[in-house]
Amino acid sequence: MAELTALESLIEMGFPSGRAEKALALTGNQGIEAAMDWLMEHEDDPDVDEPLETPLGHVLGREPTSSSSEQVDPEGPGSTAGESRPILTEEERQEQTKRMLELVAQKQREREEREEREALEREKQRRRQGQELTAARQKLQEDEMRRAAEERRREKAEELAARQRVREKIERDKAERAKKYGGSVGSQPSPSGTEPGPVPSSPSQEPPVKREYDQCRIQVRLPDGTSLTQTFRAREQLAAVRLYVELHRGEEPGGGQDPVQLLSGFPRRAFSEADMERPLQELGLVPSAVLIVAKKCPS
Repeated sequence: MAELTALESLIEMGFPSGRAEKALALTGNQGIEAAMDWLMEHEDDPDVDEPLETPLGHVLGREPTSSSSEQVDPEGPGSTAGESRPILTEEERQEQTKRMLELVAQKQREREEREEREALEREKQRRRQGQELTAARQKLQEDEMRRAAEERRREKAEELAARQRVREKIERDKAERAKKYGGSVGSQPSPSGTEPGPVPSSPSQEPPVKREYDQCRIQVRLPDGTSLTQTFRAREQLAAVRLYVELHRGEEPGGGQDPVQLLSGFPRRAFSEADMERPLQELGLVPSAVLIVAKKCPS
């Protein structure tokens, strides 16, 4: 069966003549398959339909002729290139066109499969980056909570040491008073018997000491009706309570987290930024308190 030329086959498959000639020329006339690959890869190029600039005499890879006499067909005058090829029948032309269309469809399927693999790889890369970002954010939160816990333990140890020093000083003062007043009773002269002398104070006569709390139990009511309960140190700043609320409250619709403001119920009071630096004991929240969370209005 006679074969169509590469240019005719590409035109039969529906490619514009200009594109077909350009594809054959740029692929070095290596065949229909190479030209089709070029056409499919560059079909979206803005200059795909611009004519190809070729030197005079170079058309589709043919060597330029040196004189008009060399252009004469060796079979004699009047003969043309078209007359040297067998004429295809309609069935042969349809069969060859069918083969070319199958080749085009195969190339198209290969291209779609390649693009699908590339899209799948991009999606995997995006998910992998998202997982890495989530892990990094979680690690940062864990580090912050660990540092806060270590700071609380250190402050608690310092507070216990300070209280121990206070107790030791009180005991020393008591011992000094007992020694002082106990030794002066026998050495007092006789007039001291008629005049009232200083009476050593006994533990029962000392004024009651106000109990000091070193811990504070805070219950926080959230806007959605739920509540959080946590125990803090009495000398811990109110900012620690706000940080705890921001880390443990649920996600809000839309994924955003608005800043919060803390309120006390009785008496009604809104804590300011300056209050965040004050200890819970100084704010009157010891030994226990109930706070309300409200969304902070942007200034």
